[in-house]
Amino acid sequence: MLAKRVIPCLDVRSGRVVKGVKFVDIRDAGDVGDSAAAYDAAGADEVVFLDITASADARAIRQDWVKRAAEALSVPFTVGGGLKSIEEMREVLLLGADKISINTSAVQRPELISEAAESFGSQCVVVAIDAKKKMATHRHEQTRTGVHNETPESGRWEVHVHGGRTATGIDAVEWAEESARRGAGEILLTSMDRDGTKEGYDLELLHEVSSRVNIPVIASGGVGTMAHLKEGIEAGASAVLAASIFHYGQFTIPDVKAYLKKNGIHVRIAQ
Repeated sequence: MLAKRVIPCLDVRSGRVVKGVKFVDIRDAGDVGDSAAAYDAAGADEVVFLDITASADARAIRQDWVKRAAEALSVPFTVGGGLKSIEEMREVLLLGADKISINTSAVQRPELISEAAESFGSQCVVVAIDAKKKMATHRHEQTRTGVHNETPESGRWEVHVHGGRTATGIDAVEWAEESARRGAGEILLTSMDRDGTKEGYDLELLHEVSSRVNIPVIASGGVGTMAHLKEGIEAGASAVLAASIFHYGQFTIPDVKAYLKKNGIHVRIAQ
């Protein structure tokens, strides 16, 4: 049985680790190198770094913080944000990253997934999907205000790009399936509705995607308790990713792994 992975996520802006709520209200959470070293020592299975403004700013990932992360880590780490060509991916991998994560560029040109898989192997290619529940508008014939009520549309999520700023009209579950067909080795699935809320993963979304693809799915967005991590794995995730609960000291990696092991989930315990 493969061990389930516990992965801290470090959103990076201007070379600093930051954290927001629903992709806004961003605040500082520390230095990249210091954070990487701390998570490495704590027994994280992997670490994910996402340059959250690279795509929106139409710029390449800053190499200085990738180098600092590589120097601090002995565990595998993934880097994403603004990567739009095989050459840029190769540069990041040569700096020490083990995997690259693509989101906006993959949506804009899906062939990039296959090209990356052919160039580096599927095990290096993570397709990140930022998904937001689609809203159904309910129109009422008799209304003096003209306001239309909106409620979440059951079983439908829309892919967003540019760090969550741009809606695409693409169905998130169908996009996950296409990404897997094109050669992605993993899906990093983030619920924008739950991001930073500490209300738990969107388990419906997680189950829907994980049951439709034959590659690992990393659950992301909304962890507030250790029980949420357990629920994510039970919903089909191969790995659980969190940020706020680790960055601000609510729980440690050893705390989480001990809890998961106690609840019958196979995890790697650092010696």
